[in-house]
Amino acid sequence: MKFRNVWMVMVLSFFLFDPASLQAAETGHNRVLVVDQKGSGTYRTVQSAIDAIPANNQQPATIYIKNGVYKEKILLPQNKPHVSFIGENQHKTILTYDDTNASTGSTTNSSSTMIRANDFYAENITFQNTAGRHVGQAVALYVSGDRAVFKQIRVLGYQDTLYATGTGRQYYENCYIEGTVDFIFGSATAVFKRAEIKSLGNGYITAASTTEAQRYGYVFMDSTLKKGTAAAQSVYLGRPWRPHSAVTFLYTKMDDHVKAEGWHNWDNRDNERTARYKEFGSTGAGSSPANRVKWSTILTQNEASQITVQAVLGGADGWNPEKR
Repeated sequence: MKFRNVWMVMVLSFFLFDPASLQAAETGHNRVLVVDQKGSGTYRTVQSAIDAIPANNQQPATIYIKNGVYKEKILLPQNKPHVSFIGENQHKTILTYDDTNASTGSTTNSSSTMIRANDFYAENITFQNTAGRHVGQAVALYVSGDRAVFKQIRVLGYQDTLYATGTGRQYYENCYIEGTVDFIFGSATAVFKRAEIKSLGNGYITAASTTEAQRYGYVFMDSTLKKGTAAAQSVYLGRPWRPHSAVTFLYTKMDDHVKAEGWHNWDNRDNERTARYKEFGSTGAGSSPANRVKWSTILTQNEASQITVQAVLGGADGWNPEKR
């Protein structure tokens, strides 16, 4: 893994997305594909680069995406693991579409970008759904693969922005995510470290559908909940999409848009017996534990110290996404 990281840095530093140089740098350890909608790369669309990767590939493949707004539905299928998306600039490399639940018949199908494969990595990219504020569910990024890593990405939308789901593990570091209602949702076990989470209106930040068998669901560490355009006291930390929903906030700065009670039971008191909502060490106007709902938990320092990236995501294979 260390070799691959060094190799990727060298490519980005010295070749600056020059396709000929990148192709010359291709080795037996990594296949390189360059996407540029203006034609300087081998491919003009991200999907065409994905399609060029053989099914059931075991050789890592890196898709470098030059700046541009790529309006296309993107699917990385289950049978194409070990793929990376590397953007030229986090704010200028934009993968977008404008489907909705209403236009496609399901929330999943509304996804602009869908990542179903294991061992996926993304960096310096914006994932977006531009359908708008008043159209209902419209997913920007859907992720269901195991061992998925996202660093320095942006995920933009309104309702149901990021669908972090499936039974796998996901890691988000130094990422920006915005939305209104249930805009981080699904069944994955996921860590969000140093994330900026911005609310664009009243609603709910999370809607986890964690299963009873999962020890953790969504864990936010050292992150920031930004008020954005939401009013004061207008946003819940989360509500349980499924009864055993699990969400934890550790050392997170919360603006005053976060409601004093913190959590919502989705109008079902039975959820109060099963949902696992926890907090510790947060700061800011929205962080006070004094008026949190009685069925949520304020952890002790000892309990919080045991919730680490490795504890949440390590699993039986000892996966450590921080080393990516």
